[in-house]
Amino acid sequence: MSARPGPADRDGYAVFYNLESRWADNDIYGHINNVAYYAYFDSAVNRFLIEEGGLAPTTDAVVGYVVSSSANYFSPVSYPETLSLGLKILRLGDRSVTWEVGVFASQAAHSCVTGTFTHAFVDRLTGRSAAIPCSIREAIAKHFTPG
Repeated sequence: MSARPGPADRDGYAVFYNLESRWADNDIYGHINNVAYYAYFDSAVNRFLIEEGGLAPTTDAVVGYVVSSSANYFSPVSYPETLSLGLKILRLGDRSVTWEVGVFASQAAHSCVTGTFTHAFVDRLTGRSAAIPCSIREAIAKHFTPG
């Protein structure tokens, strides 16, 4: 059995997006509910794809579908909070990419949540696997360091 990972360091991420938590994100326990973090991951990754990779989600012939996601939670955060979401590329394949998303409260040095998120690219019309579009691959490659 593998050891549970610890919080991520802020300096391990090259790209960040700020996101304002919402009142509705809190749960009965008074902290942001786990399901909200998955929406945060999706928002940060898609913002990158749109702004940096030129993705046009409603019209592009090739789009990325989430095929896997997971999260590790380390410390609670509550509304209101400005979160900082860091993106890191864990794996870049020909037809898929795996992201790591670190969620940081305000200016915290360590993540309160760290998630992974895998996109598989598909042809919108056929639903079949497709190569990552060139503009998206180039944007991702700028921030990917094989390790």
